[in-house]
Amino acid sequence: MAINTPSDRAPHDNQGAHPDTSAGRIVLDFDGPIAFVTLSHPGRLNAITVAMWQELARVFTELSANDALRCVIIRGEGGNFAAGADIREFPRYRADHASVVHYHTRILAPALTAIAACVHPVVAEIQGVCVGGGLEIASQCDLRIAAADARFGVPINRLGFPMAPDEMRGLLALAGRAVTLEILLEGRVFGAAEAMAKGLLTRVVPVADLHDDVMRTARRLARGAPLAARINKQTVARLAGSSQPLTDAELHDLFRYAESRDHREGVRAFLAGDEPAFTGD
Repeated sequence: MAINTPSDRAPHDNQGAHPDTSAGRIVLDFDGPIAFVTLSHPGRLNAITVAMWQELARVFTELSANDALRCVIIRGEGGNFAAGADIREFPRYRADHASVVHYHTRILAPALTAIAACVHPVVAEIQGVCVGGGLEIASQCDLRIAAADARFGVPINRLGFPMAPDEMRGLLALAGRAVTLEILLEGRVFGAAEAMAKGLLTRVVPVADLHDDVMRTARRLARGAPLAARINKQTVARLAGSSQPLTDAELHDLFRYAESRDHREGVRAFLAGDEPAFTGD
């Protein structure tokens, strides 16, 4: 299954048009319980248009509600992850104060929030260029596996604007204050080994091994209990977002998994030497 979203028109302007989908789209495919979200903008290093940002928000919201899924892989087409937002659209969508606020809070932020809020494990498969908005997307994923030739950075200081708060949140959570400031103030593009050292990546693999490594990871994730994965994601988000200990009510809710089918099935299968059949219940 593939969903292609053209991005060469303004939102809500789709009457009587035959858009050129080569201008940018989001492609959605499935392989059993694994979903693939592909950033596709040929000739532009997968630069992300307004319509692509909006489609990312919609797609990830729908994927999160799909109980049959166990993992989502986000990747770029044609040897690159993404070169950030499509700057050619800036005069149209970021022309003044009001439009800049709208662009960052109503277009980019919902997409990043939807990726971060996805209940399923999300894996970024990174090759080639992963800068600006591409790095912001990757930072919202749960795992980031990169090819050894991948390149990272946020060179927006040369465009004369800072990183918006909702876009900085994921990078700051991964890299911390010092590294985030280094990346933003220097505006330097750097390699995968340095990105790994800075805490931006889960691991770096040889270029030829990237897809196979990502698929092995996705299959491991798919074999795990989806209820446990969801709870782990929720607990990490809660603990990372607040220094306050969990309340009694939060702890009570967390441990309700004890009566779940997945928990009973996992213990039963282990004791019987069987492969567990998890349902997410």
